Amino acid sequence: MQWFEYLKAALYGVVEGITEWLPISSTGHMILLNEILPLGVTQDFYSMFQVVIQLGAILAVVALFWRKLWPFGRGEGGRAALRRDKVELWGKILLACVPAAIVGLLFDELFERLFYNYVCVAIALIAFGVAFIAVENAHRGRKPRIRSLARLDVRTVLLIGLFQVIAAIFPGTSRSGATIIGALMLGVSRRVAAEFTFYLAIPVMFGASLLKLVRFGFAFTGMEIAILLIGMAVAFVVSVLVIRFLMDYIKRHDFKVFGWYRIALGAVVLVYFWLRG
Repeated sequence: MQWFEYLKAALYGVVEGITEWLPISSTGHMILLNEILPLGVTQDFYSMFQVVIQLGAILAVVALFWRKLWPFGRGEGGRAALRRDKVELWGKILLACVPAAIVGLLFDELFERLFYNYVCVAIALIAFGVAFIAVENAHRGRKPRIRSLARLDVRTVLLIGLFQVIAAIFPGTSRSGATIIGALMLGVSRRVAAEFTFYLAIPVMFGASLLKLVRFGFAFTGMEIAILLIGMAVAFVVSVLVIRFLMDYIKRHDFKVFGWYRIALGAVVLVYFWLRG
């Protein structure tokens, strides 16, 4: 029945590819999916899998935004040279990731023990769903202060990074959700907020995945390798489609629909586990 486990891995990849980029919490959806259709693997492997599968989603960002992110170009005489605007962008990305990196390295296992449960996830889903609606209502009709990545200053970048810490502590918050809300509150346009959030995921998720792999070890069975690769590959393909959809969607719409969806999902999580007893 290994083929059925591979089909489930593909389904996990679909869910990851959708929920990693839409601000609706991949953790909340993964908890429900794991309850309804659990993978036939050890708990240690699944704990690693649910993080490392995100690498597929991250590679989609690298593929889609390669030209905006690749810092090397051609200088005088055709020689390779660093492009200043790209170096500055990477400086902002890494600066915003410092708070979450420190918190993750020091307290990752503690926060997982304390907050990785359905009650905390549901509360975070609902709380940030309300926040999305409130922030969008408060900023209705206002022109954003920052409309390009180049206009992001050090203070704004650090504050966005602090919002990312909230997601590192409380599962269900949604990393993209926390950073987008923070950016909107700071006067960043929806497009810039979403794009910068995508970029922040690259070092954060690579670092988190490496940490999980090291802690798990590299003694995989053949089935475990296949499950991991299938999940990552599907997450990559789905992520490409979802990122393109989101960047087109926010040209004409706000984020309130995701707020209402989060509230509904949080309620579903609470009711499901309450009925299950």
